[in-house]
Amino acid sequence: MKLDILAFGAHPDDVELGAGGMLATHAMRGQKVGIVDLTRGEMGTRGTPEIRDVEAKNAAEILGCVVRENLGMPDGMISFDHQAQLQVARLIRKYQPTVVIMNAPTDRHPDHGRASTLVEEACFISGLHKIELFDGTESLAPWRPKQMYKYLQFYNLNPDLIVDISAGFEAKIASIKAHTSQFYDPNSTEPETVIASKGFLDSVIARAQDWGRIIGAEYAEPLITVRHVGVEDLMSLR
Repeated sequence: MKLDILAFGAHPDDVELGAGGMLATHAMRGQKVGIVDLTRGEMGTRGTPEIRDVEAKNAAEILGCVVRENLGMPDGMISFDHQAQLQVARLIRKYQPTVVIMNAPTDRHPDHGRASTLVEEACFISGLHKIELFDGTESLAPWRPKQMYKYLQFYNLNPDLIVDISAGFEAKIASIKAHTSQFYDPNSTEPETVIASKGFLDSVIARAQDWGRIIGAEYAEPLITVRHVGVEDLMSLR
């Protein structure tokens, strides 16, 4: 299955928070989108890996993803060594995405920056013809995405692109709320965390509104580019 967009997250819910609106908006346009979670989020204060597996599946359905996989890497200890790069490269070859989206280059959670480096380097490794990778017994052909982008997370970094997600915003919020163990729930008896506060979810909405304001849209999500982006028509830019 060839994907138009494949989004990677260090933890289940990373993609929903940083790029859920983009995935939903493109899925609504008939494009094929998918998610790969690097870990099961087992070190999180709230929930369990089993609960989070179910939440991730539900969230992917809300966003219109045709696939969601989990690589089962150790939460809190993501590495970008060669073996980890091969794990990610195998999925890049398997799904042949035109666009790859990944974690922020630096962030409050150390896994986010490491995951960003891992996926960026794996995109290069995936294109090397002398590296053999397999899906079962089937050999996977070399593949590099056309473009790579990094979504923003906890820190306010300077983006290079801002994407109108007005059409997919409701799906984004619904997908975040599908991770019921992680976010605001007034009836929860689990310990409170930064992201489980009501104020955090309010801030997600406010940030999307503010990025939208900048480009004249209702809601938007920002991206950092890995490579320079070229356009054929200046009139198509906002």
